[in-house]
Amino acid sequence: MKILVLNCGSSSIKYKLFDMTTQEVLAQGGIEKIGLVGSFLKLTLPNGEKKILEKDIPEHTAGIEFILNTLVSPEYGAIKSLDEINAVGHRMVHGGERFSESVLLNKEVLDAFTACNDLAPLHNPANLKGVNAVSAILPNVPQVGVFDTAFHQTMPDYAYMYAIPYELYEKYGVRRYGFHGTSHRYVSQRVCEFLGVDPKGKKIITCHIGNGGSISAIKDGKCIDTSMGLTPLEGLVMGTRSGDIDAGAVTFIMEKEGLNATGVSNLLNKKSGVLGISGVSSDMRELEAAVAAGNPKAILAEKMYFYRIKKYIGAYAAALGGVDIILFTGGVGENQANCRSEVCEGLEFMGVKIDLEKNKVRGEEAVISADDSKVTVAVIPTDEELMIASDTLAILSK
Repeated sequence: MKILVLNCGSSSIKYKLFDMTTQEVLAQGGIEKIGLVGSFLKLTLPNGEKKILEKDIPEHTAGIEFILNTLVSPEYGAIKSLDEINAVGHRMVHGGERFSESVLLNKEVLDAFTACNDLAPLHNPANLKGVNAVSAILPNVPQVGVFDTAFHQTMPDYAYMYAIPYELYEKYGVRRYGFHGTSHRYVSQRVCEFLGVDPKGKKIITCHIGNGGSISAIKDGKCIDTSMGLTPLEGLVMGTRSGDIDAGAVTFIMEKEGLNATGVSNLLNKKSGVLGISGVSSDMRELEAAVAAGNPKAILAEKMYFYRIKKYIGAYAAALGGVDIILFTGGVGENQANCRSEVCEGLEFMGVKIDLEKNKVRGEEAVISADDSKVTVAVIPTDEELMIASDTLAILSK
């Protein structure tokens, strides 16, 4: 069975085409700058070479049409006919409390998903555009929605509630939902397969560390807490997001700077984090270069970034009543050895001991803890697209 996985953002579409008989990736790429000047499709050829195809792409339907035409094109095609696509799986960002697992998309589901738009005004409408575009072009192909928030729906109420008037939860659904759920689910399952252990009885802390980052506490294969909240702003220091901040500091800044809700949201989501502290970049590679050059603000930003991760690991070890496995994933977690070593330094009291030689790994599955470490520390590259394709296959097989 061939399954196309789509991840539609406000001005981008990422895609992967899988042959689920072998889990082989037949084609992959992405469109950027939808609705802007200079839009293009960047695809990866079977030999690993990147190819850029420039085209005016005014909106998502045109973008998906361009992707489908490329999939069957004589020069870059991976299939001979669109009839070979058996299903489409979509990354859907915010499912609210309505969705605790992936579902076959129909009108009822899409209406419930649309009702969550207030919770993710940038992401949900874009996800919906992708679904509608596929419906218009491939009306008979079944579509499945896989929700970023679904994996975290097993959190107990005392973990997901905020200590604000309860009526705000009842009226508006204000609570912690968490994100990166598909990634946390994939890596927490995969690490158990990799280590040859049963998820039952295991206490796992998954660290999805990248430009956006979140940490989850997982017990017996189920999420019991996660660092992101109502929105992806809460939790870790990120590329451009502040992470945890005193709400009183927010209102203080609003008054002093004369900011409205949109202004303060822009400040905390787009101008803060590593970028805001360092003044250099939101990209950790550029930050590392600035740290190596002795830039004091870059050094501070990196220390804050690593410290917040360490603090959450300690908190979640307490929430879990101990920890068996700590794993790193995401762009930084998979590729930046000094991030992993700095975060784990000082956690020896918990039984965490890193092997610095084993830690010299990038983008591949590995155990990086010392042989005598009581806690297994691992690197597991995430594969959200494969998880979406697997869920799509499972739902259609029922």
